[in-house]
Amino acid sequence: MRPRRLRLNEYIRDLARETRLHAKDFIYPIFVVEGTGIKREIPSMPGQYHFSIDMLSEEIKKIEALNIRAALIFGIPEKKDALGRESYAKEGIVPRAVGEIKRASSQMIVVTDVCMCSYTDHGHCGILNDRGQVDNDKTLLYLQNIALSHANAGADIVAPSDMMDGRVQAIRRALDEAGFTNTAIMSYSVKYASNFYSPFRSAASSAPSIGNRKSYQMDCANINEALKVVRLDENEGADIVMVKPALAYLDVVRKVKDSTLLPVAVYNVSGEYAMLKHAVSAGILPPEAIMETIISIKRAGADIIITYFAKELIEELG
Repeated sequence: MRPRRLRLNEYIRDLARETRLHAKDFIYPIFVVEGTGIKREIPSMPGQYHFSIDMLSEEIKKIEALNIRAALIFGIPEKKDALGRESYAKEGIVPRAVGEIKRASSQMIVVTDVCMCSYTDHGHCGILNDRGQVDNDKTLLYLQNIALSHANAGADIVAPSDMMDGRVQAIRRALDEAGFTNTAIMSYSVKYASNFYSPFRSAASSAPSIGNRKSYQMDCANINEALKVVRLDENEGADIVMVKPALAYLDVVRKVKDSTLLPVAVYNVSGEYAMLKHAVSAGILPPEAIMETIISIKRAGADIIITYFAKELIEELG
């Protein structure tokens, strides 16, 4: 046998390629802020921007022209409080952003992040009790309200990222009872307490002001727990499960893919993005390292890839 026969030139290699990236594999994250006329580069994430709602239409048309068909919306409010009231306000930043995107494109799939960390003045993903701990079951009521406000605005998929126990079941029940039976849930099922979120937390002003999130996000050393949580989310009604982050957890991605019949999403997070961006910018790595990295995520088993690289990757793929 001579495996090199299929490596002989570019055309044969392409013919025999096992893993391929397509524009429709990607969900592109977008940060939305209050104000007007804002397209402001995020210092911790070169090439990524804060957009005011009036600037969304232009950005959506750009990603649609690249054949990217889904966007994940993160809202950053002007006001925060202990109960994160702006997160579920009818005229909150995410519902208004969803409405603007739907006006700009009837085809774009709008995914919304369902969490409280950007909206609470303490930066945690839920409601704190008297001991300063996140109250799981009380938080579920707020997550239901957030998901309903997004669905009512026209979101196609809601994506709870809070890591509360039972949130998928609670959100599914609330959506169904309100008539949103067609609104899908993409659960951040396997979300690790990772150091790779730091640039995002700066961009979304969502870092916890007290303590950390290790009491609700997963321990980076665990993999059996990941499979357990995926099974729970399946049983509670998730339509898509997610692993986050990506690169330090490709073994988890493969295990999850082998354990479920649901589509598996993987989030190529801000720290992973920033590392590669800076390495390429400094000449330490060639630009082709970005494509190699994202292919590794798909090869590991990802059906859906959430990545800040989506636009430049599609431009490179042609």
